[in-house]
Amino acid sequence: MVPARRRWLLGAVVGATAGVAAGWLLAAPQGSSWVRALSLCAGVTVLGLAALGVAVRGDRRPPVAPADLWRAIAAFGGVWLMCEGALLVFEAAAVAGVPVTRLDTARFAQFAGTVGSGRIGVAAFGCVAACTVVAVVAYRRDASWPTAPVLAVAAPALIARPVSGHMSQQPLGSLLDALHVLAAGLWVGVLVALALTVRSRGAWARLLPRYSTLATWCVAVLAATGVIDAAVRLGSLSALVDTGYGRIVLAKTVVLAGLVALGARWRRTWVPAATAHRATAEVSLRNAVLEVCATSVAFGLAAALATSP
Repeated sequence: MVPARRRWLLGAVVGATAGVAAGWLLAAPQGSSWVRALSLCAGVTVLGLAALGVAVRGDRRPPVAPADLWRAIAAFGGVWLMCEGALLVFEAAAVAGVPVTRLDTARFAQFAGTVGSGRIGVAAFGCVAACTVVAVVAYRRDASWPTAPVLAVAAPALIARPVSGHMSQQPLGSLLDALHVLAAGLWVGVLVALALTVRSRGAWARLLPRYSTLATWCVAVLAATGVIDAAVRLGSLSALVDTGYGRIVLAKTVVLAGLVALGARWRRTWVPAATAHRATAEVSLRNAVLEVCATSVAFGLAAALATSP
């Protein structure tokens, strides 16, 4: 199953890239949208891995090996950390009004220490660094530490930028954005975690029904908060087609509708088959890979949306 997991990594990167590319066709996002998409994908993966670790912590016979969880958190945490560092540099250059190649230490330090978005970015970077360091130490020591602290630190790192965006000026806007991002992160991140760490038919039978219930609630929260966010930001139905932001929202809606339809099909077919041990581990992995790759397109669009004027 290792080659299939590698194909998943490639497919997810392609999907996220396609989503950002679609965003560029529909609007004019910032150049950092490509890095934002990769950061988002890595971040939700860390969140999902930590959440899976919490979910199986009390099991008498954990279906997922702690070493597998910590190794994956360390790897994706490292990717997330590099992306967050790159985003800080891009944002500092944009605020200073200079190309990235001409950004000096003094301007970067001023951005990180005095500008609100800079301080938020530094805080997020610190949270990601803490998650990554803990994961590396846990993996090297073969420790069975709980992943709850990583979950508690990864969540604010993931929502740091969204909650300080345009919706922060609206009543309860930051809360809605936080719920939106966390719902998306748990929906996709936990599925990614299953694809990365679950290796047996029995483990899929135990974990997939739990995930299916979680995913249903996450999609409901995601859709509700997304509708409110779009309504506040756009202000009118005509803005859905007259503005680049609105066109990306429409594209995200179409992708989400397709994912919901796919999820409904899985609840009728894959989940019962896996629960009854009728689906092999290879089939479950293939289905998870398919959904993750499709969902990565939505994350690419989300990154383009977050960096659109």
